[in-house]
Amino acid sequence: MTRTTSDEQKELQVHQKQELQSEGEGTREGVYFKPDVDIFETDEALMVVADLPGTSAEDIEIDLRENMLTLTGVVDEGLEQNWQPLYTEYKTGHFTRQFRLGQHIDQSKISAALSDGVLRLTLPKAEQAVPRKIEVTSS
Repeated sequence: MTRTTSDEQKELQVHQKQELQSEGEGTREGVYFKPDVDIFETDEALMVVADLPGTSAEDIEIDLRENMLTLTGVVDEGLEQNWQPLYTEYKTGHFTRQFRLGQHIDQSKISAALSDGVLRLTLPKAEQAVPRKIEVTSS
């Protein structure tokens, strides 16, 4: 009888890009993908980490309206438009993803940074949502 260890079960899984099937029309021509996102929470903020390969900071739009945060990354295909592919495994396209923000986010202090195709959004918690310790006094 063979046993699998927890390390063997944590093997890297291949994850295919998900092409978005949208009911509406996009403002830019091309294929749109749903970027992979991780969300982390600290006492002070939520961190959203999104994979946007092929985008530059100038090609990313972050829009916040009525508590809806929308990320859009436009990929410039550049030279690839002139190529005649013989075999392809990697699809290029734009990225878009939306998140509804709760009232516990301080929307005026949201910040974003892009490094090596990874977008990091910091969503600070509103002061009333930050955990705090309450001191107990004796009389």
